[in-house]
Parts: sequence; structure tokens; C-alpha cells
Amino acid sequence: MTDAYAFETLQIHAGARPDPATGARQVPIYQTTAYVFRDADHAAALFNLQEVGYIYSRLTNPTVSALAERVAALEGGVGAVCCSSGHAAQIMALFPLMSPGCNIVASNRLYGGTVQQFTNTIRKFGWSAKFVDTDDLAAVEAAVDENTRAIFCETIANPGGYVSDLDALSAVANRVGLPLIVDNTTATPFLCRPIEHGATLVVHSATKYLTGNGTVTGGVVVDSGNFDWSASGKFPSLSEPEPAYHGLAFHPALGAMAFTFHSIAIGLRDLGMTMNPQGAHYTLMGIETLSLRMERHVANAKRVAEWLEADPRVDFVTYAGLASSPYNGRVAHICPKGAGALFTFGVKGGYEACVKLVDSLKLFSHVANLGDTRSLIIHPASTTHRQLSPEAQVLAGAGPNVVRLSIGIEDAGDLIADLDQALATATA
Repeated sequence: MTDAYAFETLQIHAGARPDPATGARQVPIYQTTAYVFRDADHAAALFNLQEVGYIYSRLTNPTVSALAERVAALEGGVGAVCCSSGHAAQIMALFPLMSPGCNIVASNRLYGGTVQQFTNTIRKFGWSAKFVDTDDLAAVEAAVDENTRAIFCETIANPGGYVSDLDALSAVANRVGLPLIVDNTTATPFLCRPIEHGATLVVHSATKYLTGNGTVTGGVVVDSGNFDWSASGKFPSLSEPEPAYHGLAFHPALGAMAFTFHSIAIGLRDLGMTMNPQGAHYTLMGIETLSLRMERHVANAKRVAEWLEADPRVDFVTYAGLASSPYNGRVAHICPKGAGALFTFGVKGGYEACVKLVDSLKLFSHVANLGDTRSLIIHPASTTHRQLSPEAQVLAGAGPNVVRLSIGIEDAGDLIADLDQALATATA
């Protein structure tokens, strides 16, 4: 399905067809490891990428493929690959682009787990990351060197809710001939479609808003199909004969679908970061109500943020949907349907007051997750960002006096009442 249909139609129908064997209207869970080939020629055609089909569920699965098609349609991409988690999606996005000695330029406002992955884990592959303030475009461009292979940011940064200027960043990426990779988890394609702002690749933790009910982990990488992987010679896995796939040159042979096919044929084959079909099924069902949920998430978040901003027990609120936010001016262009439902606020009394607040809440759940229908809270400095230095915590917007809220779809008045009583205890 294409953009000829509205978002609300695509979120239900894209990737979903009546099952040819049974007529089942909902996408079935194809709980199978392998698929029978029609004959030897059919098997050879599949392995040669001359025919699209199913070989082995580490690579492709009909349920998972339906999800990939749906998310690609919602993001306006040419293809997508699903994997086991959001962190897996980040590695999958980088894998075809990188080689030992290469680096990426990344926003210093990223989820703490991503900072950890880019600071330490990717070094085991011989990769590295340079963290910069992506609001400083000159600094972004200055950080690029001959070994840089991508620029990475989040649409709405976790935890602070900062909105990235995707158009400006994509302009920088175009000038230096690099792909822009955008984590769109916290915005979802309902609030923002980064490809329309120049992004090359879009990554998601499907664990969050796409599924929306806290039941599964999953990740998705969406390819815009707009980047010329052969232009610079910097991406030989895509532009040159690939020894890991009997010499196939993916971009010359497959054009706009080169990244997607490489991620399946080599990335999933060799890294094995596969999404399971039941998880894909849950995410497909979640996406069917994405627009409805995001509208309520945004409306609730705005009410809660406005209430917190007016409360004398609160030092600050980072929600970009507030008129006082320095990022408010970007919302209308980058996220015209709202600034999301993730933000932080500062509690007077610092670290200890934050701990008391978290322990005193009754309706909010204290969990290491976001994007659930339920409202969630966490103290990043003692949990998700604990592995960072105090200085890095502050740079990431996760200082000791900060708590992060993921506002759900409950009654906003009930959420405010819960925060009110917890703040009373925390700041007494």
C-alpha cells in the first residue's frame, strides 16, 4: 500500500492481506522455522535474491514481513527490516555502513542505553562515536572526518523531550555526503516522518509506542531508498561486490532496496537479531490504534506538563509542547500533531526527593520502559543513565534532580492527583 491512503488507513491495512490458505483477515502468526521450496530452481532463485520469498525464519517470516511492510508504509520508506529490539535496530542500521576504524557523529542528547552502546559496545567492533550538540550545526559538521559514516539523532530525545531540527541536520548530512539516521521511537510516524525531513534511515524500538502495551520487545529499521550508496566509495558493503554474499554488489543490483536486502540477507543471517513472529503479531495489533493512542498521549502530556510547570515544588519541565520551551518553535514543523508524551521535570530537593517521589506514586508505574498505555516514571540518574558519569548525565538531561515521565492514556486528572500527592510527600 502507498501514501495514496491516509495514515489511519495504512496503520490497519498496510502489510495485511487475507491469508491465501484460510482467508483469515488478521495476519496469522506463522510459527515456523523453515519453508518448503517448490523445487531446486525455486530454492536457488531465493538464495540468489532473484525471487522474493521465505527461506528460514532467522531471515524472513510472513508475520514479521507484514510488520516490516506496515512500518515502512507509515514512515514513507521503500523497505524495512524488523529485529529483536531497538538496540538491535541501531546495530542493524550501522552494520552495512561501518568497518573497523569508522565512526559516527551522534547527538549528545540520546537515551542512556544508546550512549552506552555507542560509547563502549561498538568499540568492540572497531567503531566509535563522537557526541556533539546537534543544535550546533557547525560542531556537527566539524566533527565529521574521512572515517565518519553516519550522523545519528533522535526526533524527540529521550529523556528530555528535546525536538531535533531534522531539516537542518539532513542539510549537513547532504553537504558531507553521509546518511542521517533518526531514532523515531518517541515521536512515532504519526507525529513525525523523518524521511520527509531528509532522513536516510529511521530506527524504532517497536517495544514502545508502536506496540503500545508493554508486551514485547522489537526493533525496526526503515530505509528511505533515497541515498546513493555508490557515490563516495565509503560504503563498500553496499556498493562493491560483497564477499559475504558470493560477490553480489547490492546497490548496483538492487538500487533503492539495497540496504533492506543487505540487512536481511547478511545482517539477519549473520547477526541473528531476529524478531519472533508472535512479537510481530502483537506489534501489528498495537499499530492498528497508534493514531488514537498518540492523540490521547499528547493531550494528556500537555495537561500534566502545564500543571507541573505551575507547581512551586517543581524546578523546571522540559516538555516541548509548552510555550516556555526553547524547542516549542520546532514542534509545529517537525511534530505538527504534538510534542509526544515523554519529558522530564526537576524536583526541588534533588536526588533524595526524586527517590521519594517515585516511591510515593500509586498510579504511575516505576519501570524502565516508555510508550505504554500506562503512565510510567523513572529516575534516570539511578537507573537508565546510572552507567554514565555525572557530567554525562547532566549533558543527557538526566541529572540527579530529574525524573522522566511517559504519560499514558488514563484520565489526566487522575494522573495529576497522583503526582500531587507524591510531590507532597517528596518535598515535605
